[in-house]
Amino acid sequence: MLRNPMMNYCWLTVVIACLSGCQANHPNVENQVAAKAAVERNPPVSAMAKSAVALTEGLNADQLAKMQMPFDSDERFNWNYVPLERKGLTIEEMNQDQRALAMKLLRTGLSDQGMEKAQAIMQLENVLRELEGRGSDDRYRHPERYYLSLFGDPAGEAPWGWRLEGHHLSLNFSSVTGEVTATPAFFGSNPATLPRGNYPGNDVLRQEEEKGRALLMSFNEAQRKSAIIAEKAPGDIITRNDRKASLENGEGLGYPGMTPLQQAGLVELIKVYLNNMEPGIAAKQWAQILEDGVENLKFAWAGGSEKGQGHYYRIQGPGILIEYDNTQNDANHIHTVWRDLRNDFGEDLLKRHYETSPHHHNH
Repeated sequence: MLRNPMMNYCWLTVVIACLSGCQANHPNVENQVAAKAAVERNPPVSAMAKSAVALTEGLNADQLAKMQMPFDSDERFNWNYVPLERKGLTIEEMNQDQRALAMKLLRTGLSDQGMEKAQAIMQLENVLRELEGRGSDDRYRHPERYYLSLFGDPAGEAPWGWRLEGHHLSLNFSSVTGEVTATPAFFGSNPATLPRGNYPGNDVLRQEEEKGRALLMSFNEAQRKSAIIAEKAPGDIITRNDRKASLENGEGLGYPGMTPLQQAGLVELIKVYLNNMEPGIAAKQWAQILEDGVENLKFAWAGGSEKGQGHYYRIQGPGILIEYDNTQNDANHIHTVWRDLRNDFGEDLLKRHYETSPHHHNH
């Protein structure tokens, strides 16, 4: 099981703010203030920039040229979660010291829980290689074939970003005037539950599956009629790897139509996704959800409700979209994504930044 790393002071403030407010349909202003205060206490950007600079200094010129691209490069938006050749520097191409620097950078974006998931997903490539009967020299499934890409210069004042990506993992961080965004954030798992035998028993995305199903099972018949939008689940997350996520938000069961206990369950499920990130980043996103109003959140489900049946769910609000799909490989293959509907790749921050600093274009 994955540890719960949340018991630090910053995040605890937000959890307390949430629990005191998630019983009501309209969280009070104090909750928002507490969440924002928590964010201000724990800015992740300086540690992230320092780690990125340390990594660039630890690479040779060829490696750096492979990893670094302009911030305004289209490649920054070219994210994916299938096995393919990417732009960037692979972990395989780094020596041990450089790998340690890369993991330190990843640590500035992810929580303990997020790090465990990311590393477990990479290791699943070894399991897949064996299950699919590939040779030990196979390049298609490879736990070190994950690419680190750097966009812009982390040492300067200008916006910059970075991505760690490979099969079933796409983590996209953008830093604009000290504010960090962490979406799109994709975590996938195949197999979702490992076969018996000589495999580690780590169901990487168990919480995402079990808490989603538990919420559905808590609904009465009338609630289920609203929540279940299709008898058959789609074959993948609906937004796929679109540059901009967009889905109509008409379907599903709204937060006000849930009991206080169910509302708390929905909040807990959202936090499973947010808590993959460094606590300051997670707190900031939660503060945004509070500002947008939890009463505007909806939960929708498609497919069967029993384990082993193909299923899908999504959580959507004015600024957030979380999608979960488990249909492939006899419903033992999970895809999850967290999108910020306004601010993926730091787009909203950039828009505001350029509106207030037009001279920045000339740099």
